[in-house]
Amino acid sequence: MYLEIVSPEATLFSSEVDSVVVPGINGEFEMLSNHAPIVSILSEGTIKINTHSQSHLVFDELHGDVVPQADDNKVLTLKINSGTIEMNDNKLIILAD
Repeated sequence: MYLEIVSPEATLFSSEVDSVVVPGINGEFEMLSNHAPIVSILSEGTIKINTHSQSHLVFDELHGDVVPQADDNKVLTLKINSGTIEMNDNKLIILAD
């Protein structure tokens, strides 16, 4: 599935991913490919992005908030204060603050 994470300042992440775990207002939940369409509000917490490979990803100053997890280099993390998500047709868009 394709994931795009957008903040008020910039696009923080944009790539194909295997799965995404987000901090929902009623607890964490995970989305995989072919997930049913969903719109939800996110609470403060950490987004966990499971990638197949990081060879195509760029880690620069603009994308500095997205960091590889210490114990698993295929998992990227991003801390957010709040946000919303929309999943439809294997495209997940996260508007994060």
